[in-house]
Amino acid sequence: MPSQKNLTIVKLLSEKLALAKSIVLADYRGLSVNQQRKLRNQVKAVGGELIVAKNSLISLALKAQKYVLPAGLQGPTLVLFAYEDEIAPIKALAEFAKTNELPKAKIGFLAKEPLTAEQVNQLAALPTRIELIAQTVSTLKSPLSGLVNVLSGNFRKLVYALSAIASATADRKAVKSK
Repeated sequence: MPSQKNLTIVKLLSEKLALAKSIVLADYRGLSVNQQRKLRNQVKAVGGELIVAKNSLISLALKAQKYVLPAGLQGPTLVLFAYEDEIAPIKALAEFAKTNELPKAKIGFLAKEPLTAEQVNQLAALPTRIELIAQTVSTLKSPLSGLVNVLSGNFRKLVYALSAIASATADRKAVKSK
């Protein structure tokens, strides 16, 4: 019979799985306590959460929430929950892994669809939501800017022509006055 502590952990993990938009399971073996704390803070800053739990408890919670776990979990595992933005916590994990070479993603889930470690890394390479919005606005703005430049071109040419005429007239008056 499972202990009350384990049942509580499975229930907690199940609740977090139900709220999460994306999940990553990663091997954290080799991370110091200070590195883990730093990683937790970075992930929390972008709307995510990290929890370390036993593989058997993680598997039970995944099954309870109807996630399909392709293979059994091996080694120490930390679970990354992304609550607000699906990608930002994954990016934070990947950036931390670039500098520290740990943790290494094992598997992930995006809307209950399983992702390989390679797919998790591809998601981490995507631009952030804010960057995508900026790119979209820029793409929408550029044809309008071009139209404004084309339409104002004739006015600009008129101003240049009038300026040249005024300058030539001033030069002629200066020559006549000598």
